[in-house]
Amino acid sequence: MRPPRGPTSRNHPPSLLRSHRVKRALDLAGAGAALLAAAPVMAASSVAIWVRMGRPILFRQTRPGLGGAPFQIYKFRTMTSARGADGALLPDEERQTRLGQFLRATSIDELLELLNVLQGAMSLVGPRPLFESYLPLYTAEQARRHDVKPGVTGLAQVRGRNALSWDEKFALDVCYVDTWSLALDLRILVETIRVVMRREGISHPNSATMPIFTGSAKP
Repeated sequence: MRPPRGPTSRNHPPSLLRSHRVKRALDLAGAGAALLAAAPVMAASSVAIWVRMGRPILFRQTRPGLGGAPFQIYKFRTMTSARGADGALLPDEERQTRLGQFLRATSIDELLELLNVLQGAMSLVGPRPLFESYLPLYTAEQARRHDVKPGVTGLAQVRGRNALSWDEKFALDVCYVDTWSLALDLRILVETIRVVMRREGISHPNSATMPIFTGSAKP
């Protein structure tokens, strides 16, 4: 696992460093304002989860962030903890509740990630944080998605979300890394509103969420 790589005066020009500082300022302002605006929705969701599914209300999991460094991601729980006779968790399709489907369809389940943004582990825009178990499966090109902070939304999320294949998602993640600008972030944030309102790309055609990534086909 590579060490986290943030912008420094040694590897970025002053103009890019200023842009990164502006990005961080926008993250703080945007996440803070969004949390205040969404507080009633988050409170209602917490009560609904407690009534329908019980505790815990929150879902916490370790995910790789900038440079692959681990951090704890926060979400609202959308699935039960039902297990089969062998003690293993049942498939997502069997554990997801109607309430969970609604929370995912409206992206309410991801509102708690705004706390990760305030903490500095995430940004409003960037490649989505995935499972730690995927790290050794990435190609060198795909691993470049960790050269920036993960985001609440990203280029792949407004270009198809879970309707895309893994290879398509990773290609868009790397495209974001290579073409990042404040203007691109703003366009993605605006497009995210459209995608959420239309509930586009919520699930993959063959899964309730997204199939497990098992590695890309080698050339």
